[in-house]
Amino acid sequence: MSSRLNPYLTFNGDARQAMEFYASVFGGDLALSTFGDLGATDPPDANLVMHAMLETDAGYTIMASDVPSQMEYRPMAGSSVSLSGDDANRLRGYWERLSEGGSITMPMQKQAWGDEFGMCVDRFGVPWMVDISEPRG
Repeated sequence: MSSRLNPYLTFNGDARQAMEFYASVFGGDLALSTFGDLGATDPPDANLVMHAMLETDAGYTIMASDVPSQMEYRPMAGSSVSLSGDDANRLRGYWERLSEGGSITMPMQKQAWGDEFGMCVDRFGVPWMVDISEPRG
């Protein structure tokens, strides 16, 4: 396998719900392991997600985990997950699903550079940017 770059998101106890939501948005195969699956027996960590990986139908990979109780949770800041391309219907569908129950920080609309672009924070606190370009050539 060649190398790849993909987001690894951390959550404060709701990684399972977030990853199941992303699977409903993007499709694909979701694999989850809890701390309990790997030997932790102490509540509440045993039921937390130690590692999750979603391999989507579009070829995206999203990974995630919960922060265990002995570590400090820090919400995502200073970065966003970005989706871009020229498949307008697919990207608009992602945008609509990701922004449901979250907050829109920049409405999806035509921008000065010619693309449609929008920004939102989903219901799990993850910031997303979606850029829809004109089909090339």
